[in-house]
This record gives sequence, structure tokens and C-alpha cells, in this order.
Amino acid sequence: MKRVKLGDKTFEVSIPEAEIKERVRVVAEKINHDMAGKNPLLLAVLNGSFVFAADLMRMLTIPCEISFVKLASYQGTTSTGKISEVIGINENLTGRTVIIVEDIVDTGLTMKRMVESIGTRNPASVHICSLLVKPDKLQVDLNIEYAAMHIPNDFIVGYGLDYDQMGRNLPEIYTVVDE
Repeated sequence: MKRVKLGDKTFEVSIPEAEIKERVRVVAEKINHDMAGKNPLLLAVLNGSFVFAADLMRMLTIPCEISFVKLASYQGTTSTGKISEVIGINENLTGRTVIIVEDIVDTGLTMKRMVESIGTRNPASVHICSLLVKPDKLQVDLNIEYAAMHIPNDFIVGYGLDYDQMGRNLPEIYTVVDE
């Protein structure tokens, strides 16, 4: 197995690049089908979702738009539990079909806040698309219509996800290993 060291932690490949690309393709096909005849606005949550959002957007064949929002809830390897909006939504969402594009849904608290915030702007509908979901860690009920993969509660990096801002550039997804 391929390993990388980031700061004080060692990570090992857990999801190869080819599998990630295939799972993104499947999600894109479902969105293409479900959103035919609509012009959804993808709201990509920075920083982590930028790689996933770019790959997903390139696989969509329907008319669509993209914008970005930045929320913060992590420090190191754990969620702080405090979510602060850093960069807001500038688009008019009234009557729009919105798809939130997230890298990972962990506890679901960040996503719940995001859905509630968007809901105050009168969209036609709000959908959740996440590269990764940790179902055993969810603390709130969410309808994640477009989940590329369900994973265990391990801490991961790569494909846009980071450990203290390191590892986002890795094309695979890596899981932290105990040494």
C-alpha cells in the first residue's frame, strides 16, 4: 500500500483514484437524469469540495451553474462543533434548484446549517451531493440524494480533503494509520 506522511501523521491509500472517478461518474449520471430540463445551481463548499466539484461539473451534461461558499468546522482531525460562514452566497436563489456539493458529510451539522441557510432564500428545491458520507457519525437526519461513497469513521485526506491544509493535492483518498 502506498503511504504518505503529512505533518505528524501517516496515511495509507484507502480509495484509489480510478474508484473515485467511477463513483463521481455514477453520481453525475444520476444528477443528469434527475435534473434534466432544469438549470441547477451547484453550491460547492470550500475548501474541501473543489476537486470533487470540478470533476463532477465536467461530467454533467445538463445546463448548470456553479458558485462557492466557505464554511469552517474542522481543526486538525476533529470537528470543532462551531460552524462559521466565511464566504456567503451572493446569487439570488429564489425559484432556483440548488445542489449543495460537499466533500464529506460527517456529523451532518454543517450540512444542516447550510440547508437551513439556503432555505431562507426561497429556492425551488435544495439537494445534497457529497463525495463521502460517514453514516455512523451522522447526528442529524439529512436526505443526501447524491452520495458517491459511504465510508467508516476514519480520518481521511486527499482528493481535496486535508489535514491542516496538507494533502488536498493527492489524487487518491488516504486513511490515517496508527504507527
